[in-house]
Amino acid sequence: MNRASIVLSILCIVLVVPYAPAEEQQLSLQESITLGLQNSPTLHSSVMRSLYADAKAHEAAAGLYPTVKLQAGYQRLSDVPAFTIPIPMTPVSFPVILNAYSAKATLQQPLFTGWKIQGAADAASYSAEASHSDLERDRAEFIYSVTSAYWSAYRAREMKVVTDENVRQMTSHLRDIESMSAQGMATLNDVLKVRVQLSNSKILASDADNNVRITAIAFNATLGIPLSTEIILTSPLTPASQELQPLASLVNDALQHRPDLRGMERRKQSAASGVTAARGGWLPQLFLTGNYYYSMPNARIFPAKDEFKDTWDVGLSLQVDLWNNLTTMYQTDAARAQYAQAEDGIKALRDAITLDVTQNYLQVDQYKERILLARLAVQQAEENLRVTKEKFVVHLTANSELLDAESAQLQARLQLTQALADYELSRARLDKAVGTGAVHNEQ
Repeated sequence: MNRASIVLSILCIVLVVPYAPAEEQQLSLQESITLGLQNSPTLHSSVMRSLYADAKAHEAAAGLYPTVKLQAGYQRLSDVPAFTIPIPMTPVSFPVILNAYSAKATLQQPLFTGWKIQGAADAASYSAEASHSDLERDRAEFIYSVTSAYWSAYRAREMKVVTDENVRQMTSHLRDIESMSAQGMATLNDVLKVRVQLSNSKILASDADNNVRITAIAFNATLGIPLSTEIILTSPLTPASQELQPLASLVNDALQHRPDLRGMERRKQSAASGVTAARGGWLPQLFLTGNYYYSMPNARIFPAKDEFKDTWDVGLSLQVDLWNNLTTMYQTDAARAQYAQAEDGIKALRDAITLDVTQNYLQVDQYKERILLARLAVQQAEENLRVTKEKFVVHLTANSELLDAESAQLQARLQLTQALADYELSRARLDKAVGTGAVHNEQ
């Protein structure tokens, strides 16, 4: 689903579902992340995948240990005449035992399988570790989603404050110009210009109000809480007063800590173990076997008696595949190809990580500069508005000059709010790119 579809879906919710705020809840950014992690079905699914991989790893490792099977049975034979050996003078007869009971316990321990079982167990173990890294990656992605939704909602509310203040400012300006017009000191055209400007300000304020509602619903949806919950965001936008670590250090940290890279490395190790397991098909397999019998009658005891007797045996079993239609060769080739694919994936991912960190590093630095310029623009716009108002009061400047000054102040304040929010988002992206919780050092 693309961004436009998501926005359209949220708008439909806003228009169709009555907006009925529930009890207010105050949340900082960290509290939002904690709440989202608890409620996220996506992360729960990732946890289940990790548990599944762990179980499969234990299942594969179980093949290295002895197995014990118990088998029991009962047979009822049809009536048959007794078996008799016709010996002169003293014939020997053997009774017919119609009820047969059997119990058998079998133990098997692999002694050597050409490292086939060990390779499969190692491959499953590395795959389980890769799934743990995938869980860390999904967690980092979700934390960024919450962070992005948080600052988007905060930015929308800050912009609403700016636009509402602009509406009040333009309303006051309209009262002043109408009073001046009534005294013959301003023209009708001046009044109309201010009314048009006020109308535009109200449109901006209305858009800002809608954006507040949309971002609030999107934020609640990200946290997995009722969409109508009224959230008070308590974490303020921070000034860009923190110094970044050197780029080379951040890239090195990313190559050491990124969970997706660790996962790819574990998959490479899993593929290498898969090659070992596949090659094991060429080698003989040796097993230790043992059986314990407890039967009535016991077929190993002659003559047969209608009573339980126990016997046992211990032996070695050797198996060699002389011909299996080249299955082992194909399995080995497939495992080698999978290993080569994992190697290529690691190389590509390392390059992608370096690029990702570099881009986000430069963006953070760029937004820091934007904040400085935006603050300077706000100072200049406010000073320009103050001077223009003073001149307007004493009729030393035109109404249009005051309108331009008010518009310039509005744009400067909106740009500063945007720059502050963009800086927070760029920091969050850099944190995610590096794969660590903190990449900044305070001055």
